[in-house]
Amino acid sequence: MRWIPRIRNPVSPATSASQRRPGPARWFWYALGGGLPMAYREWVLHDVTCRTWPLRHLLRLLVQVVPVAVVLVVLIPGPMSVRLMAAIGGSLVGLLYSFVFLYEATESRAWKAGYDHGTAKRVREERNAGRALAAAASDFERRWRRQHR
Repeated sequence: MRWIPRIRNPVSPATSASQRRPGPARWFWYALGGGLPMAYREWVLHDVTCRTWPLRHLLRLLVQVVPVAVVLVVLIPGPMSVRLMAAIGGSLVGLLYSFVFLYEATESRAWKAGYDHGTAKRVREERNAGRALAAAASDFERRWRRQHR
Protein backbone atom coordinates (compact mmCIF):
# COMPACT_ATOMS: atom_id res chain seq x y z
CA MET A 1 0.00 0.00 0.00
CA ARG A 2 1.31 3.41 -0.94
CA TRP A 3 1.46 6.31 1.52
CA ILE A 4 -0.39 9.41 0.32
CA PRO A 5 0.37 12.76 1.98
CA ARG A 6 -2.60 14.62 3.40
CA ILE A 7 -1.82 18.09 2.04
CA ARG A 8 -2.35 18.42 -1.68
CA ASN A 9 -2.73 22.12 -2.45
CA PRO A 10 0.00 23.58 -4.66
CA VAL A 11 1.34 27.04 -3.90
CA SER A 12 1.84 29.92 -6.28
CA PRO A 13 5.15 30.22 -8.11
CA ALA A 14 6.19 33.16 -5.95
CA THR A 15 8.37 32.15 -3.07
CA SER A 16 6.91 32.74 0.32
CA ALA A 17 8.64 34.86 2.93
CA SER A 18 7.53 32.35 5.53
CA GLN A 19 9.60 29.52 4.07
CA ARG A 20 11.55 27.56 6.63
CA ARG A 21 14.97 26.30 5.61
CA PRO A 22 16.10 23.00 7.08
CA GLY A 23 19.18 22.95 9.28
CA PRO A 24 22.33 21.11 8.21
CA ALA A 25 21.29 17.75 9.69
CA ARG A 26 17.82 17.84 8.12
CA TRP A 27 19.24 19.05 4.81
CA PHE A 28 21.74 16.16 4.85
CA TRP A 29 18.89 13.72 5.46
CA TYR A 30 16.92 15.38 2.63
CA ALA A 31 19.97 15.15 0.31
CA LEU A 32 20.20 11.43 1.04
CA GLY A 33 16.58 11.03 -0.10
CA GLY A 34 14.75 11.36 3.19
CA GLY A 35 11.59 13.36 3.60
CA LEU A 36 11.25 16.56 5.59
CA PRO A 37 8.43 17.54 7.96
CA MET A 38 5.51 19.39 6.38
CA ALA A 39 6.79 22.66 7.86
CA TYR A 40 9.47 22.62 5.12
CA ARG A 41 7.16 21.84 2.20
CA GLU A 42 7.35 25.34 0.67
CA TRP A 43 11.14 25.22 0.84
CA VAL A 44 11.17 21.81 -0.87
CA LEU A 45 9.03 23.20 -3.70
CA HIS A 46 11.39 26.17 -3.98
CA ASP A 47 14.38 23.80 -3.95
CA VAL A 48 13.11 21.76 -6.88
CA THR A 49 11.77 24.69 -8.92
CA CYS A 50 14.11 27.66 -8.45
CA ARG A 51 16.38 28.90 -11.23
CA THR A 52 19.31 26.80 -9.96
CA TRP A 53 17.36 23.57 -9.35
CA PRO A 54 19.61 21.38 -11.57
CA LEU A 55 22.70 22.59 -9.67
CA ARG A 56 20.96 21.88 -6.37
CA HIS A 57 20.19 18.39 -7.64
CA LEU A 58 23.87 17.93 -8.51
CA LEU A 59 24.89 19.03 -5.02
CA ARG A 60 22.49 16.51 -3.46
CA LEU A 61 23.94 13.80 -5.69
CA LEU A 62 27.49 14.69 -4.69
CA VAL A 63 26.49 14.41 -1.04
CA GLN A 64 25.39 10.86 -1.79
CA VAL A 65 28.33 9.82 -3.96
CA VAL A 66 31.39 11.38 -2.32
CA PRO A 67 31.26 9.51 1.01
CA VAL A 68 30.91 6.17 -0.77
CA ALA A 69 33.79 7.01 -3.12
CA VAL A 70 36.02 8.03 -0.20
CA VAL A 71 35.27 4.81 1.67
CA LEU A 72 36.03 2.74 -1.43
CA VAL A 73 39.32 4.57 -2.03
CA VAL A 74 40.35 3.98 1.57
CA LEU A 75 39.28 0.32 1.85
CA ILE A 76 40.04 -1.22 -1.55
CA PRO A 77 43.61 -2.51 -1.84
CA GLY A 78 45.83 -1.64 -4.78
CA PRO A 79 47.68 1.32 -6.24
CA MET A 80 46.24 4.70 -5.25
CA SER A 81 45.97 5.82 -8.89
CA VAL A 82 43.79 2.82 -9.75
CA ARG A 83 41.60 3.34 -6.68
CA LEU A 84 41.14 7.04 -7.44
CA MET A 85 40.34 6.46 -11.12
CA ALA A 86 37.86 3.72 -10.21
CA ALA A 87 36.14 5.98 -7.67
CA ILE A 88 36.06 8.95 -10.06
CA GLY A 89 34.87 6.83 -12.99
CA GLY A 90 32.18 5.13 -10.95
CA SER A 91 31.04 8.44 -9.50
CA LEU A 92 30.80 10.02 -12.96
CA VAL A 93 28.77 7.11 -14.29
CA GLY A 94 26.49 7.34 -11.26
CA LEU A 95 26.06 11.10 -11.67
CA LEU A 96 25.32 10.79 -15.38
CA TYR A 97 22.84 8.01 -14.75
CA SER A 98 21.04 9.98 -12.06
CA PHE A 99 20.83 13.06 -14.28
CA VAL A 100 18.79 10.95 -16.70
CA PHE A 101 16.12 10.87 -13.99
CA LEU A 102 16.47 14.54 -13.01
CA TYR A 103 12.82 15.44 -13.52
CA GLU A 104 11.50 12.28 -11.90
CA ALA A 105 13.73 12.77 -8.87
CA THR A 106 12.54 16.33 -8.32
CA GLU A 107 8.91 15.33 -8.80
CA SER A 108 9.43 12.60 -6.21
CA ARG A 109 10.86 15.11 -3.73
CA ALA A 110 7.89 17.44 -4.31
CA TRP A 111 5.51 14.49 -3.86
CA LYS A 112 7.17 13.58 -0.54
CA ALA A 113 6.53 17.18 0.55
CA GLY A 114 2.81 16.77 -0.14
CA TYR A 115 2.42 18.10 -3.68
CA ASP A 116 0.72 16.34 -6.58
CA HIS A 117 2.87 14.79 -9.28
CA GLY A 118 3.54 17.40 -11.93
CA THR A 119 3.49 20.35 -9.52
CA ALA A 120 7.24 20.99 -9.74
CA LYS A 121 7.13 20.93 -13.54
CA ARG A 122 4.11 23.25 -13.61
CA VAL A 123 5.73 25.72 -11.20
CA ARG A 124 8.97 25.72 -13.22
CA GLU A 125 7.01 26.33 -16.42
CA GLU A 126 5.06 29.20 -14.81
CA ARG A 127 8.28 30.79 -13.56
CA ASN A 128 9.93 30.40 -16.95
CA ALA A 129 6.87 31.86 -18.67
CA GLY A 130 6.96 34.84 -16.31
CA ARG A 131 10.65 35.42 -17.02
CA ALA A 132 10.09 35.09 -20.77
CA LEU A 133 7.19 37.55 -20.63
CA ALA A 134 9.24 40.07 -18.65
CA ALA A 135 12.13 39.73 -21.11
CA ALA A 136 9.79 40.18 -24.08
CA ALA A 137 8.21 43.26 -22.50
CA SER A 138 11.63 44.74 -21.80
CA ASP A 139 12.78 44.01 -25.35
CA PHE A 140 9.61 45.55 -26.79
CA GLU A 141 9.99 48.69 -24.68
CA ARG A 142 13.65 49.05 -25.62
CA ARG A 143 12.84 48.72 -29.35
CA TRP A 144 9.85 51.06 -29.09
CA ARG A 145 11.93 53.76 -27.38
CA ARG A 146 14.66 53.40 -30.02
CA GLN A 147 12.14 53.81 -32.85
CA HIS A 148 10.33 56.78 -31.29
CA ARG A 149 13.22 59.04 -30.42
